[in-house]
Amino acid sequence: MRRILFVCLGNICRSPLVEAVARASLAEAGLAVAVASCGTGDWHAGEGADPRMLAAAHAAGHDLSRHRARQLRERDFVEHDLLLAMDRANLRDLRQRAPAPELAAKAALFLEWSGAAPPVEFPDPWHGDEAGFAAAVALAERSVAALVERLRHASR
Repeated sequence: MRRILFVCLGNICRSPLVEAVARASLAEAGLAVAVASCGTGDWHAGEGADPRMLAAAHAAGHDLSRHRARQLRERDFVEHDLLLAMDRANLRDLRQRAPAPELAAKAALFLEWSGAAPPVEFPDPWHGDEAGFAAAVALAERSVAALVERLRHASR
């Protein structure tokens, strides 16, 4: 089974949203892919998703209520086939923290890898308003649909 890790900064907005959307979409597509998420930073470890993201996701039918943030671990590079970063700063952090060059090669930008770009980077709604969170949900749904299509074609 393929394993994908979605990575953002604090693991309370973008990556848990994309994880939840991907989990549901991949199951609906009948693809055997395990997904998880984490952050490069540790300051939100153990916390739930941002309340604004919870509300925006819930309004679109996605449940993030069980999410608990965690920080990237060295073993994530071994346990996952693909580590998809939400932006270039997260990608740089992933590649710098990889325990070996061949493991750093597993890291890519989520929107670029999925084929959903533009944009190339998934904007962080944390500093914005509710509209930014709703836009993040729409982008997650669109980009995960592209990810599912790419994985579907790869499995043929």
